[in-house]
Amino acid sequence: MKIKQIFSFIITPIIVLYILFNVQLDPSNPKVTHTFCVALLMAVWWITEALPLAVTSLLPVALFPLLGIMDGKTVSATYFNDVIFLFMGGFLVALAMERWNLHKRIALRILCMTGVSPALILLGFMLASFMLSMWISNTATAMMMIPIVMSIIKQLEEFMSQKSTSKFSIGLLLGIAYSASVGGIATLVGTPPNLSLVRIFHIYFPNMPEISFSSWLIFALPLALILFIIIWLFLYLLYKPKTEDWTPIDKDTFHKHLYAMGKPKYEEKWVFVVFVLLALLWISRADLALGSVVIKGWSSLFPNSNYINDGTVAVFMALILFIIPSKQERGKRIMDWEVANRLPWSILLLFGGGFALATGFKESGLSLWFGQHLESLTTIHPILIILSISLVMTFLTELTSNTAVTEMVLPILAGIAITSNINPMLLMVPATLSASMAFMLPVATPPNAIIFGTGRITVWQMARTGFILNLIGAVIITLMTYYWGGFVFNI
Repeated sequence: MKIKQIFSFIITPIIVLYILFNVQLDPSNPKVTHTFCVALLMAVWWITEALPLAVTSLLPVALFPLLGIMDGKTVSATYFNDVIFLFMGGFLVALAMERWNLHKRIALRILCMTGVSPALILLGFMLASFMLSMWISNTATAMMMIPIVMSIIKQLEEFMSQKSTSKFSIGLLLGIAYSASVGGIATLVGTPPNLSLVRIFHIYFPNMPEISFSSWLIFALPLALILFIIIWLFLYLLYKPKTEDWTPIDKDTFHKHLYAMGKPKYEEKWVFVVFVLLALLWISRADLALGSVVIKGWSSLFPNSNYINDGTVAVFMALILFIIPSKQERGKRIMDWEVANRLPWSILLLFGGGFALATGFKESGLSLWFGQHLESLTTIHPILIILSISLVMTFLTELTSNTAVTEMVLPILAGIAITSNINPMLLMVPATLSASMAFMLPVATPPNAIIFGTGRITVWQMARTGFILNLIGAVIITLMTYYWGGFVFNI
């Protein structure tokens, strides 16, 4: 038996059982202790991945009713909600893009526009990864970009020294992985932790203004762009080839790749139209408050505008793709269930488990218990609080799933906000953003693992570069949350 298995299946359950039967965190409310025990077990199993993440996420369904925390009907209902449908609808459109290679065409178009000098090649790959990961998963983005970048690296190897090519290729690969992670924070559907924030925030603060797609975009896109520019400059200065070693690449290289794809197909055009409409409908759905000016969203045209959310829009537009017939594959539609079955159901269960745990934290009083015991932390300056949260989350997600750790931490931060009477956005937003800032290790994010899998980069090279960017990311998130977040979210 491995040490990880011994810790997960023997030591942790023994500790959990001891706390359950011998410790009372709140003598007047045994639910606090019971919820803490379930949370501890889930945290350890999520971090060690002793079981698949989705399987661990089902623990609340089994344990909450048995321990008297929540009834089975209520806890089961937390697993399917509007945020799940927002993710599902957005991912279905992303799968349609992948099916008809629209994402590859978009990436090559961007690369054709940027140029073929070292700085511009790096910028092109990073910009393509950044823009795609705003809408499709960062894993799919990295997987799609790898074949294109490897063809460029092989072309460089024919004309440049092995040392210069190897050095620049590290910068290109890291640029793809890092920009895929950073691009994901710019939109609500770009990365799972953003959606976790939306749902958990609503669970705890149902009377506060919603975090809409447009308000998040206004806040997070400038932050993501600042991080993107810093990462691009940093990687270029660190990994640029020597001038005397650089052999210019054929300026038509990317045009040739694009030409090989042929003209846009009928299906590509339809997916592009649906994708653009989806983005526009998301951005313009809710009322947008800019200081004293309020721009009305299109949902206000309906008598029950509060019934419509971003999940409604996502599913509506995804359904259209199942209706439009395909010309290339007779008798089929642009989107079918065979492709839709590639939805990451495990992520949906992971979401559900996090939402169930967050609800359990609230209903049992465990969030308030944490808040009361950590209330003293709020006596320090808000900037130091935000920086501390950002650093802890950044380095914690180097070791475990960013979605899992977000869903563990956000309920605790919500409890601290309630007991300390401070705006919860001040704590929850930087924690969510920092969960996507893991740049050091291959295991931290799928894009990191994908570029590591090329065999052209070592753990040390990634860790050395990523450590500095982790620190820079924490500082940028802190400053943007405190100053820009104060304006956008009225913190």
